[in-house]
Amino acid sequence: MSQQTPPETEPGSYEKDERLRSREVTEGAERAPHRAMFRAMGFDDEDLSSPLVGVPNPAADITPCNVHLDDVAASAIEGIEDGGGMPIEFGTVTISDAISMGTEGMKASLISRELIADSVELVSFGERMDALVTVAGCDKNLPGMLMASIRTDLPSVFLYGGSIMPGEHDGRDVTIVQVFEGVGAYAQGEMSGEELDELERNACPGAGSCGGMFTANTMASISEALGMAPLGSASAPAEDHERYAIARRAGELAVDVVEADRRPSDILSKESFENAIALQTAIGGSTNGVLHLLALAAEAGIDLSIEEFDEISRRTPKIADLQPGGERVMNDLHEVGGVPVVVRRLLEADLFHGDAMTVTGRTIAEELAVLEDEHGLPADEEIEADFLYTISDPKEPEGAIKVLDGNLAPDGAVLKVTGDDEFYHEGPARIFEDEEAAMRYVQEGHIESGDVIVIRNEGPKGGPGMREMLGVTAAVVGAGHEDDVALLTDGRFSGGTRGPMVGHVAPEAFVGGPIAALEDGDRITVDIPERTLAVDLSESELDARLADWEQPEPAYPGGVLAKYGNAFGSAANGAVTNPGVRRDK
Repeated sequence: MSQQTPPETEPGSYEKDERLRSREVTEGAERAPHRAMFRAMGFDDEDLSSPLVGVPNPAADITPCNVHLDDVAASAIEGIEDGGGMPIEFGTVTISDAISMGTEGMKASLISRELIADSVELVSFGERMDALVTVAGCDKNLPGMLMASIRTDLPSVFLYGGSIMPGEHDGRDVTIVQVFEGVGAYAQGEMSGEELDELERNACPGAGSCGGMFTANTMASISEALGMAPLGSASAPAEDHERYAIARRAGELAVDVVEADRRPSDILSKESFENAIALQTAIGGSTNGVLHLLALAAEAGIDLSIEEFDEISRRTPKIADLQPGGERVMNDLHEVGGVPVVVRRLLEADLFHGDAMTVTGRTIAEELAVLEDEHGLPADEEIEADFLYTISDPKEPEGAIKVLDGNLAPDGAVLKVTGDDEFYHEGPARIFEDEEAAMRYVQEGHIESGDVIVIRNEGPKGGPGMREMLGVTAAVVGAGHEDDVALLTDGRFSGGTRGPMVGHVAPEAFVGGPIAALEDGDRITVDIPERTLAVDLSESELDARLADWEQPEPAYPGGVLAKYGNAFGSAANGAVTNPGVRRDK
């Protein structure tokens, strides 16, 4: 009888860190079928013995923000391989905010934040990944990816795809915002069709997210302040060689992060979020940053209220004057050192927590020292930039984000100051039940000085999806009413919006908030110094109107909009669909 020789080792025996959950799909004889699937994709024994690092990538030909992300992800993958990891790239969705803007399709934008977070969570959970390098381009990619990292609590590095370079028109730098404002100017006869056409053809010269301090660049900057992305990684343009070097380093860092078992719950703290808010207000960041930071805090189990944005903004001066309030773009900030130069000024003024942790395992203060000593971050006295101010001599004494309340917004409303910090406006309400009706009113020339345009039933549940309204706000500005017409809504604004535009009014109209009770001609006051948004009605008058109010039928009886619309919470809490998340620290 012949004697069989047993194999020297059991199939699937690898010297793999016992903490790695990918062992569940790579180790042991019983996982031979799983390894066979990996081998079909070209992975070898060395890969299977390494940390499995997911690379969620929303690359798409839908938007210039994401059209180059395959190349960005490829550089990150090279870095993961160089660091000794096993990269697994997978796709997720994106919505182009700029292309859907002003259409019914914009209702999908905020939903895509949730869907991105859900899809990355599902794939990384289902495939037992050990870590993530989350790649992001367009606006909702960024909070969606950060939410996924926080929710999974996997060792993670956030990687931004970078912003577009400005276009040139009539001898000046322009961005997509000037095109939206050009539509309003054209409707009023202030711009010819030929000039609008020329502006359209020159505003967006290539790949990357919209170039001003709009939502994508705001959230990329915030990712540094939170510590979820390496300090100095946000500002390099999309098509610059430095963007790909940053991506490669992110991949290498991901392997270090998983080996150190450094997770979002080790990085994020109340101080991290206070840093993020301070930076947002100092650079004139998008109002969407309020919504997204509230959502991220909910995922992280960190108590954060909308009132804290105003508290921090009151003590934090605005020191960067970028579009839409100013003329400069993200690349201008990059050329003088990027986000770290703003962080340093805030830190030196005790407006920033230098001991907050970052993804590198060093504190914010330690990261700044490394950038200064090893990477050539210029000293403050060497920086000459007409758009960057000091704490002692700021652009504005307070930050750009204001949170208003009053009888129209008992749960708060959000405004970004891009002009007069002492703005006060009182005027008659012009009521519209959706954005399209308001846009027609503006474009047909009905708008009058003193108007307060009210757009309701556009909130998280009522829209659903809380549309951004850059089209109508830009049309108001383009029509010459930046300073003498106010607009308020339970929807949202683009980071490119400028003027006295008040969004996130909560509670929203669809759930019976006071905005639902307004009628044409009601006198409304917007008072920034007093942080007031109010209508000249008594409490009993408001109550009587609301008693007669009937909730509208949902705009969509089924499908994805109905599903997420039913799940959305209030804008005052981040419009989350994943409420009540609390982690044990």
